[in-house]
Amino acid sequence: MYGGEGMAKRQDQARRRRWWPLGLLAVLLLAGAAFFWHWRSPSPILYRGMELKVKREVPQSRYRSEKFVMDGQGRMGYKSLRGEARLGIDVSYYQGEIDWQAVAADGVEFALVRLGYRGYGNGEIRLDPCFEANLRGAGEAGLDVGVYFFSQATTPQEAAEEADFVLETLAGRELEYPVVFDWEWIRPGEDARTDHMTGQAVTECAAAFAQRIEAGGYQPMLYFNPDMGYLDYDLAQLKAWPFWLARYSAVPDFYYDFDLWQFSHTGRVAGIEPDVDLNLDLRPVK
Repeated sequence: MYGGEGMAKRQDQARRRRWWPLGLLAVLLLAGAAFFWHWRSPSPILYRGMELKVKREVPQSRYRSEKFVMDGQGRMGYKSLRGEARLGIDVSYYQGEIDWQAVAADGVEFALVRLGYRGYGNGEIRLDPCFEANLRGAGEAGLDVGVYFFSQATTPQEAAEEADFVLETLAGRELEYPVVFDWEWIRPGEDARTDHMTGQAVTECAAAFAQRIEAGGYQPMLYFNPDMGYLDYDLAQLKAWPFWLARYSAVPDFYYDFDLWQFSHTGRVAGIEPDVDLNLDLRPVK
């Protein structure tokens, strides 16, 4: 009886010795994984006194700040192994009549033309009065051209309606640059129909517009400033489409990646009387 108990104890001890290294290995693996995850976890984004959690699924900006250089005309440049950035403008009715040949001669390579807009008060969709002249003039001057629509959609259905308006207006015309969704907040006190919107609602509108434009055979793009990019849009839901960042600073210090950078709203270009927005296309040269 006593001998049987001793043998059982020895067998139990032997089993423990066999399993002990495996248990230790499992603990070490779990500790290593936890350390690695913590080490890989990026620091929060600091913005306007807030700490914002990084959206890991959204690509991080690939640009190096020291490669952005501004010339004496207030025009930004960027050169890397990927190529040299292209200078462009975006225009609407507010720029008036444009001498596009003079614009091209002044070094501008592309233009994003406002196709239309939705009124922030009555919600009506309208064509930009200078759209046809600007699209034709920019193309004839040899510029690569894209279009944008100023949205005040309050639902995905309205955003899809705006996209349909864009597609019907373009009527299959070829574009070298994307079709851009430009949704912006209206100043407080203007009684805009979009005052009640949430970030998630605007995100859903942007996605609906982009999906409809994509189905129509064009490349969608989403325009926003850092406030919208950090605080309103859920960029994780929109990462399938390229971004156009509006940030008026010496370098575009935005955490996430983008393709176009609007670096000034007070640019001066030959052939355009008032100020005009200046942009860089940072995509690799094809």
